[in-house]
Formats: sequence, structure tokens, C-alpha cells
Amino acid sequence: MTRGVWLLLFVTGLACAPVSEDAATRGSGASRIVEGAPAPEEVATVALLARRTRCSEPSPLLLCSGVVIAPDVVLTAAHCLGLFGPEGAHEVFLGRELMPSPSDEGRFVRVARAVIHPSYEPKTHAYDVALLRLASPVHVPPAQLPSGNVIPRAGELVRAVGYGDTKDVEEPAGQRRQGTLRVTGVEPASFRAGASPGMSCVGDSGGPVLARDDTGRDVLVGITVSGDVACREEAVNVRVDALLADFIQPFLAQPVPAQGATLSPEALCQEDCVNDAQCPSGLTCVVTEGTGGRCLLPALREGDFGATCTEDTACGAGGLCARLEPEGTDACRCFTPCTPPPPDPGPESPREPSGGGCSTTSGPLIFGVLLLAGVKRRR
Repeated sequence: MTRGVWLLLFVTGLACAPVSEDAATRGSGASRIVEGAPAPEEVATVALLARRTRCSEPSPLLLCSGVVIAPDVVLTAAHCLGLFGPEGAHEVFLGRELMPSPSDEGRFVRVARAVIHPSYEPKTHAYDVALLRLASPVHVPPAQLPSGNVIPRAGELVRAVGYGDTKDVEEPAGQRRQGTLRVTGVEPASFRAGASPGMSCVGDSGGPVLARDDTGRDVLVGITVSGDVACREEAVNVRVDALLADFIQPFLAQPVPAQGATLSPEALCQEDCVNDAQCPSGLTCVVTEGTGGRCLLPALREGDFGATCTEDTACGAGGLCARLEPEGTDACRCFTPCTPPPPDPGPESPREPSGGGCSTTSGPLIFGVLLLAGVKRRR
């Protein structure tokens, strides 16, 4: 049972795990809560989301957790990208509360690039990690990467942080929380931990597992990837020290690609693209045989992005207020398809299958089918 997107089948909110008394009180002022404790000080822990397309979407779609390790780099679990693939549209959220509504101090940032560890094995969760390059840097202190003798050791207490399930209907969903676990076994590239009394759960995949070094600093020693279905007995974590030389450090050393000129969002129906770099705001260049490429937003057909908006009604009859950027005053723009959808044939004529268009009702259904077909038991 991996700890990523399985709970999406229920489309419910996600939080985290129980926590010991000293971990609960440190930095938060809270007393011991068996089902979990807030983690307001863990600002490097983020939520991984499917990129939002509609500005009127009721809530973000939480996939997993993650942790900032550089101003523009997030480390997460590889299986968290399984639903849409590493080329899919993702974004991260930085803040204490994602659901039911994002906290005011929170921030959304688009993921520009995702890379999965070359040795990742989905069945065993070996090297179940991925690195995300953000479209813009974030101004939070990154997690401390391990060095020297800072490695997980059997019997040691560690602390998991994430936005996963609390197993408590009384606790708010989608909160950044923390829990204390005890390491029970260590392998060359992973380690296991049991409840003490906390336990990571659904939605915590990709989140950090922290241990104290000799100076009292919290060090990133693991990434949550799996565990038992009940979230009571065992958590499986990838060792971060086993990723440094061959995966993390080479990625951090890569220069950030320069951003060249992009096509105008208002004229995407008239201008062809050749690659994604030409598309504004991380849109994807889709080339159809016999025609030029078009820059597309996930779940939408070809179209232009016009005036700013806050809801669909501001875009006229049948209009759509689409999210071009994760946030900002001009993030939401009125979307107009290049080719209008076919007219409604009326109640007396059978509707023929349409070849495209953006439906306001089919999205959740299609998404549910994708989940049922492709998402296994994942935390």
C-alpha cells in the first residue's frame, strides 16, 4: 500500500499522523494529540497537486506531499506522478492548510519539470523518488540534506510530515501535520519505521522524514513511500543519503534553462508551436498530423486566453474562466476555443458523440475512471 493518491478514489481531504508529546509541542505550542499535531514550522513541506484548470474548481486535487530541498527544487515520491506521468501538469502548494480552502498565507507554484529516479521499481518501491523543478523559486528555508554520519538507525525516533489522512473525522482535512515514528529496520536504500505513536498515512507519500543530528538540527533522512493499509503498523521510507551522489546532487548542479520568447496567450489559435518552450505558462505544445502545433492547457481544446476573470459568468454565454497561472491577478483568463463546440441538437434529436470541447460535468467522471483504472493502493 503506497502512500500517495489512493485516497483520491474518495475525493476527500488529506492530513497526517499522530505525534509524540515533545514533537507536538516543539514549535507549535500544542499539547499531545493522539491523531496528530499541526506542523506550522515545517514550511519546507509542500502538497503536490494536479494542476488546476478551472478557476471555479471547488478544491485542489491533492496527490501527495513533498519537501523543498533548494529554492526551485522539490523532492517527492515517484509514484505520486503515476496518474499523469512525469510530463503531466502538476503544481505544489506551500502553506499550513490546503483543504477545505487554502490558507491565506499559502502559495501555489507550477511544476516546470519532473524527473523520476532511473532505478525506480513501482512494485517494490525501490528508489521511489522524483525531483520537481519549479517554474519559480520559493522563499522558504529548504530541508537540510544529510551528510557525514546522519543516517537512519534502528531504534531511533524520526518525525514524518505531510498532508495525509489523520484517520480522525474530527480533524480538518488537508492540514500540514507531523507524527513521530521509531525506526525498526534499515536497508542500503530504505528503512522501515513503526508507530511511536505516530504513523504516516494516505497522502503523506513524498513527504519528509526528519531526524536530529548531533547539533540538534532536523535533517532530511527519508521520504515516505509506502506502508500498511490501516496506517497503524509500518511505514516504508527511501533513504535520502542513498540518493545524494547519483540523483540529487547532479540535478541540483544543472543550470536552470533560460526562458525564451513565448507565444501570446491571446493569439494561440493563429500561432503554431514546435515545442513546449514556446508555449506560455507551461502549456503543452500538441502537434497533430497535417497541421501545426497548438499550445494546450490540460483538459481544454485549442483556444485563446483573453480578459482576466473570476468566474465563468464573466466570460459570456458558454464562456469558461480558465487558470493560466497558479496564482496572481491575471492568472484567470477567459478561454475561447479556436473551433466552437457543435450546437446542441435539441431534445428530439439524438446527440452524436462530440470530437472535443471542454465539459463542465464530464471532468470528474473521466477522472474517476482514470483513478479506478490506474491507481492502485497507494499512500
